[in-house]
Amino acid sequence: MDKDSSNTGHAKTIRVVAIALILMLVVLQGFRLLTGRGLGVRLWRIKHLALAILDHQSVTHLNHGAYTNVIFLHHSTGGNLINQGGVRERFTEAGFDFWDHHYNQTGLSRPDGSSAGYNYRIPGDNTDPDGLANIFAQPVYALPLNALSGLLQHEVIVFKSCFPASNIVSDEQLEQDKVWYLGMRDVMDAHPDRVFVVMSPPPLNPAATTPEAAARARAFADWLTSDEYLEGHPNVFAFDFFDQLAEDDPSSSEVNMLRAEYRLEGEDSHPNQVANVTVGPIFAKAVMDAALNYRETGTTRP
Repeated sequence: MDKDSSNTGHAKTIRVVAIALILMLVVLQGFRLLTGRGLGVRLWRIKHLALAILDHQSVTHLNHGAYTNVIFLHHSTGGNLINQGGVRERFTEAGFDFWDHHYNQTGLSRPDGSSAGYNYRIPGDNTDPDGLANIFAQPVYALPLNALSGLLQHEVIVFKSCFPASNIVSDEQLEQDKVWYLGMRDVMDAHPDRVFVVMSPPPLNPAATTPEAAARARAFADWLTSDEYLEGHPNVFAFDFFDQLAEDDPSSSEVNMLRAEYRLEGEDSHPNQVANVTVGPIFAKAVMDAALNYRETGTTRP
């Protein structure tokens, strides 16, 4: 079968699946109207699944083996980093297509910043280490039938947990977080045609943590960005978001906690605009450098 025929067949498959989902959506909507029984969650999921499938080709046609099709999975801290740190603009200026995925309610944003109108159905909206591990444990399909398959439509996958993940209250929890990330790394190894950039979680406000928990958060960030985790895994890179934001003076009572100059008022652990303006360009460059490095040195091509 020639390439054109294969592409035509693939497009027909996408249309058939999407039409089937839309018909199911109509049936469920009719059932709800006739019976008065709420099926909102199911309708919402089917709608987003159908739209993701219909949009599949517009996402994947940006893949040219140059590793410029980027997706960033995040929550509010990542959203602020993008919006206040000029992240999307820097990617665009460099010739990258930068997509990002917020909470499911906000969903996927296109490279121009507009809403795609759907999400990748992140299970439980959970991007803590256990939630990320759950995503990476999903089966992989050619179409975006689940969160992992949606993310893998892009050439470069960047992902992070938000600051609650830095509340590591015991050594056992620290070791469990490592186990989850090792399992994720196994999945990354299975996709050498993709680049993965793991981000250490941001630190907590001193009012929201303890010195012991903060020290464990630092230990986790150090491990995640170390040769112990990265060496021998050429398509896996790390950005130490924690280190960019955390107090590093060992004599300070707030060591390993969100720096004073990067804090909002009160107990909020979201980094402020000063932090995002400072770190945004560093983050964007690190991701682009990872993509370009793998494009030049990786042994496998899409």
